[in-house]
Amino acid sequence: MSEVRPTDLLGEIYATWADAMGRYPDMSIDLLRIIFDDWQRATLEPEGVTYQMSHVGGVPGMWINPANAHPSQVVLFLHGGGFALGSPASHRKMVGHLASAMGVRAFIVDFRLAPEFPFPAQVDDASAVFEGLVEAGYPVLGITPVGDSAGGNLAVSLVLRRMRERRPLPHNVIVMSPWLNMENTGATLDSNDPTDFLITRAGLQANIDRYLGGKVAPNDPRVNPLHADFKGFPRLYINAGSVESLLDDSVQLKDRATRAGVDVTLAIGEGMQHVYPFLAGRHDVADAAIAAIADWYWQRTSADRS
Repeated sequence: MSEVRPTDLLGEIYATWADAMGRYPDMSIDLLRIIFDDWQRATLEPEGVTYQMSHVGGVPGMWINPANAHPSQVVLFLHGGGFALGSPASHRKMVGHLASAMGVRAFIVDFRLAPEFPFPAQVDDASAVFEGLVEAGYPVLGITPVGDSAGGNLAVSLVLRRMRERRPLPHNVIVMSPWLNMENTGATLDSNDPTDFLITRAGLQANIDRYLGGKVAPNDPRVNPLHADFKGFPRLYINAGSVESLLDDSVQLKDRATRAGVDVTLAIGEGMQHVYPFLAGRHDVADAAIAAIADWYWQRTSADRS
């Protein structure tokens, strides 16, 4: 565990997880999933938001329904957890804050998890939900893929798949602390190791092995967007914390997309941990980050209508 002390609830939760995983390295995947659902504890319950379990495109998930939701705009949310952990339950409150700030409904995809279901099950489920939302009447341009950590990878990979298949694309993609590099490299994996309370190279490798199942190369653009062609990719917003070990993934994503001519915004929360918007309602910086995402979204959405 880092010698630096946590300064917020999210850091405390991460430090507790890291300590437990360090003391019990053979912890079962089922127990890890129970522990990681505690992610939601970092977030204050949002006001004016209701939740409903449902299916879209034949895939289970959870609808997030803010009272102020716009009828033709929707977030397709892909949760983090290394492709193997996390759930709609772990993310519902954070997504509730985000959806309320954006003024849209959101559907958190309960996609199949590795290692029981390795790649491409997760992207297949995300794609099925996208098509299900279109069939439900949402315009393609009004569907915004959003994801955190491994879910950020899935949000980007979903759109890259649509590009390869020459399908219509959404206007916007939003990712928070995306984990993209399946080669397990990156400068901040080392430089930010003392300040990141959750991420370790060994932990990342375990999830890479679960996700790829030994059947996909870690530099394959289908699983590692840092090797993909971003020409024609939609507008992209990236949020990350300055002290997290995966910061380099966000920086490399911005650089690669910018070189391809994509409209990219990278916002870095100073002193903040991995997926720090989980602190919504409890930390001013997290609330400001969510407000900034909403402002970015509506500035561009309003411009599309003018």
